[in-house]
Order: sequence, then C-alpha cells, then structure tokens
Amino acid sequence: MEKISPRVDIAFKKIFGVEENKDLLISLINSIVGEEDQVAEVTLLNPYNPKNFKNDKLSILDVKAKGADGKRFNIEIQISDEADYDKRALYYWVKLYTEQLEVGEDYALLSKAIGIHILNFTSILGVEKYHNVFHVTERETGVPYFKDLELHTVELKKFSNNAREGLENIVAKVKNSLDMWVAFLTRHDLLNKDHLPSRMDNPALKKALNVLDVMNFGAEERELYESHLKWLRVEANTLRKYEAKGFTEGKAEGIEEGKAEGETTAKLAIAHKLLESGMEQRMVSQITGLSLNQIATL
Repeated sequence: MEKISPRVDIAFKKIFGVEENKDLLISLINSIVGEEDQVAEVTLLNPYNPKNFKNDKLSILDVKAKGADGKRFNIEIQISDEADYDKRALYYWVKLYTEQLEVGEDYALLSKAIGIHILNFTSILGVEKYHNVFHVTERETGVPYFKDLELHTVELKKFSNNAREGLENIVAKVKNSLDMWVAFLTRHDLLNKDHLPSRMDNPALKKALNVLDVMNFGAEERELYESHLKWLRVEANTLRKYEAKGFTEGKAEGIEEGKAEGETTAKLAIAHKLLESGMEQRMVSQITGLSLNQIATL
C-alpha cells in the first residue's frame, strides 16, 4: 500500500498534533525557532480528534501549542497557494495572540506568539532560502520593537522540487535539524527508518517514519485525505506547465503579471480535473483557493 504523505494537512496533524507524538512536535518547533524560543515541553491547545470531522472538516488542521513559559505556537502546512495567503497568515497570528486573554484580563499577561507556516508552494519570489523569519521592525534602522510578533515560512519546494532526485541528493542538503524535517516532508518516500544515512539517523525522524507506516484513517478522515492528495498529484503534473506558459507569455507585459496569470490558469485546469474525478465543488474551492463562482464556470 502506498505510504501516506505527511504533506497532506490531515496527515501532518495526525503526526504532530497528538499527545503521543508531542516529542515530534517539540523537535519540529525547535528546528525552526531561535535559541530564545526553544521548548522542552508543550501543551497541545487543539489536539487531533477524528470526531471533529463530523462538524468541521476544514478548519481543524493547524497545530496549536503552548510552551511552559506561555509562548504560543501555531503550526500548519498549507497545501495550495490560496488568494491573499499573506493576509490569512496575519489573521491567524492575531487570533493566536489575542485569544490568550479573557475579558478584563491585563495586557501584561500576553506572551509571544509564533506562527509557523509550512508551504507546499513558492510564496517569496527572488529569495532562494526556504526558511524565512519575519518581525515588525523600524523602516530605517531595522530596530525590532513589537517583539511578540514572529512569523516563519518554510517553502518546501525550495528544498526539493525534483522528483528525480535520489537519496544521496537529499542527504547532501541536510545540514541541520530543519533540513531533516523538510527532507521528511518532501521525500519521505526515499527514507527507510531501519536504514537511515548517518546524518539523518535521528530518533525523532525514525518515529515519524514509523507513524507514517502504521497510520490508519477512518472513513471521513480518508475522504478528506484522498481529496487533498488529489490536489498534490494533479498539481505536480499541471502547475509547472501553466506557470511556465504564463512566465513566457508575460515577458512582454511583465514577468509577475504573466506568472500570476499562469498560476490562475493552472488552478482552473487543476480544478477541472478534480471536478472530473468526482470531487464536490466546495472541496475543490477549499483546495485550489478558487471561488465557487470561478469553479461554477467550469
């Protein structure tokens, strides 16, 4: 049977968002945040619960946790490049920060909130590194003032976007613990928990690979997983083609405009294929980021 992909959000939550795997979540957080924000223990604020799928299938797939010192973390894997992703990232950061206080409580009780967005697409153009950290700083001096705001983006495709890469190519890229986790998320298919290369021979990685091997889904979970997996498969075969077309056609009018047009065309093509496969319109809208009106035209 084909291995479950940890890049599908429901599988990601089932790996990192359950009590028995908190050690994996701690390892992932510590590989991303700075030295001052390292955690030894976390409390899951929204642990994975299959029963939630009966009422709300699409808004429970982020992982919220609180460190022993009160710092809040919101970790999510984003499958598709939805419209206004940047605004959505800020919106969820604000919620993470403000929901700490009950009515009437003092602002001094607020702790630092850290958003971690693992993206299955390229969001930051012109920057080669896959991990970027954002703060609020003064424009001219660069002095950080609002120190409670921190957002991380981890763009998986900047680490590995070549299906022909072999294990030796992936291993060569692994220099630190975040590289290890990104290798797991992008090329888990090349990794064998019983025969890991020396620089990736890590107990947390072995456990994560074992969780993938034994993971089971209920009927509703399986439906959601398969729907989102279709996006990954169709996107892999379609998106590059249309982005390249948009890039070429856009040279006369501007590269960015052409790229945006190519991405929209690609999403419409993908939506068409997902609809042909029998997926309902609402699910296609959630996965591709297209509006229901755009999908209805198909």
